[in-house]
Amino acid sequence: MMAVQPIREKDKIEQMKTVLMHSSYRDYFLFCFGINTGLRISDILPMKVKDIKGKTHIILKETKTRKSKRLKLAPVAQRLVEDYVEGLHDEDYLFPSKKGGKPISRVQAYRVLNAAAERVGIGEIGTHTLRKTFGFHFYQQYKDVVLLQEIFNHSAPSVTLRYIGINDDIMDKAIDGFGL
Repeated sequence: MMAVQPIREKDKIEQMKTVLMHSSYRDYFLFCFGINTGLRISDILPMKVKDIKGKTHIILKETKTRKSKRLKLAPVAQRLVEDYVEGLHDEDYLFPSKKGGKPISRVQAYRVLNAAAERVGIGEIGTHTLRKTFGFHFYQQYKDVVLLQEIFNHSAPSVTLRYIGINDDIMDKAIDGFGL
């Protein structure tokens, strides 16, 4: 299995948004919602309009851990949701498949993200890139690994730093400055 990275450069995030917006509003929303909530793709894809419409907080049971989670939507995410769900019915999936009344699969989400990333020139991308991108930029802004650990429901700060690629950045910088 390939290790995926966060999108570290904000200009690459904006390029991804542009590419996705031109291909599909659903795919654009998937990307934006993922990088602004930090939720796992397995928790995002089965969501319905009623799960987020008009709400300031999302309450869900995490698919992976089976733990309950309460997550505040940032104002930018609330605006994205408000625009996206306009005209949709409460029982509609947020990310409907074109092949019937189900949400897109994890594989399809990967294909969408990978195709856009390829056009933008980003490698090492996958569905976890959304969550990792949220974590990376949250950490860069607040430098609070313990809070991020709590948001991600990780067992230790070291797990969180490794997950969001901070350890990779530290090692890369150390190697850049090394020489014999």
